[in-house]
Amino acid sequence: MEYKDYYEIMGVKRDATQDEIKRAYRKLARKYHPDVSKEADAEARFKEVGEAYEVLKDPEKRAAYDQLGANWKNGQDFNAPPGWDAGFEFGGGGYTDGYGGGYSSGGFDAEDASAYSDFFESLFGGGFRQSRTAGGSRRQSGFNAKGSDHHAKILIDLEDAMQGNTRSISLRVPTVDASGHVVNKERVLKVNIPRGIKQGQTIRLAGQGNPGVGEGKPGDLYLQVEFNPHSIYRVDGRDIYLDLPITPWEAALGAKVKVPTPGGIVDMKIKAGSANGSKMRLKGRGIPAGSKSGTAGDLYVILQIETPAAKTDDEKAVYEKMRDTFKSFNPRAKLGV
Repeated sequence: MEYKDYYEIMGVKRDATQDEIKRAYRKLARKYHPDVSKEADAEARFKEVGEAYEVLKDPEKRAAYDQLGANWKNGQDFNAPPGWDAGFEFGGGGYTDGYGGGYSSGGFDAEDASAYSDFFESLFGGGFRQSRTAGGSRRQSGFNAKGSDHHAKILIDLEDAMQGNTRSISLRVPTVDASGHVVNKERVLKVNIPRGIKQGQTIRLAGQGNPGVGEGKPGDLYLQVEFNPHSIYRVDGRDIYLDLPITPWEAALGAKVKVPTPGGIVDMKIKAGSANGSKMRLKGRGIPAGSKSGTAGDLYVILQIETPAAKTDDEKAVYEKMRDTFKSFNPRAKLGV
């Protein structure tokens, strides 16, 4: 997938104000609108400009895009790194600029200009969705409405989910300052991480969203939980996976070995004749149940046979003896060779 430089497409600097971006869009929309433009690629350019404006007009999307775009050039192969959007707090209401969908002069609807590309969807398809709640910008006397909810993705450690923890979480809240520039305001919250929480689950912080209108209650803040990459474990739901290196003789003869688990080191018996990639289960050693009626996950140990290097004459002699002893063994027999 190719990176798209939305600032280059709009012809503005990366530090442009929201008003400058708005003016650039209106100028380009008039120039490339298919109903009036004589440019050969007018429709494609009109949609491209609309896509760029869809992101840059919205402080939340723009701040997230800027997080990714500083080190990329237009047309470069692009893959968003895991967890790139962690720590961004957003309301999902979008940024109202007073011009609606943009420029329209006839049959070609300006809404067509905001058609999402694969690149756009890869960045914002899973979040930053348009989801206005009651209240919006209504401020008339006597009107009461609950404030809109906010959302953010946070990264925690696997150990937090195993034991439960209280952590200080720093969130960046995109906003527009007095000069029209998008800036990130930081706020720090103490968050109780419940024991047994899984990836993808949310923690609700009541009253931490937008303030209400009139006497309306404030909205809530929903934190979607993801795990930091772990040095030795992989997580799937409540189950945990561990690649365990073993020796050829442990696999062939069987052995009792020590296995690290999130709850401590345990002894595990390896069966004689175990193959590389064999999966062994340690029941209940995964992420704990999230409720009294739930079931804890398991720890799956994947055996990885590691062959030692033969550096000395004695070590080479052992391999030569194995070669002569197992000369009828052909690991490539299934390949027909």
